[in-house]
Amino acid sequence: MTAQSATAVRVRTGGPREDGPKIVEHVMGWTLVVVLAMLVTQLGLL
Repeated sequence: MTAQSATAVRVRTGGPREDGPKIVEHVMGWTLVVVLAMLVTQLGLL
């Protein structure tokens, strides 16, 4: 099996695309971290 035929067999599974805007994912991730930190602080869990 050659490298070209091996890559042709690979099928997309509907996961995240490589060409998406990375900055949006980064900002949303940090927003989630901040919201969780505020929730933990407000509930007195820490």
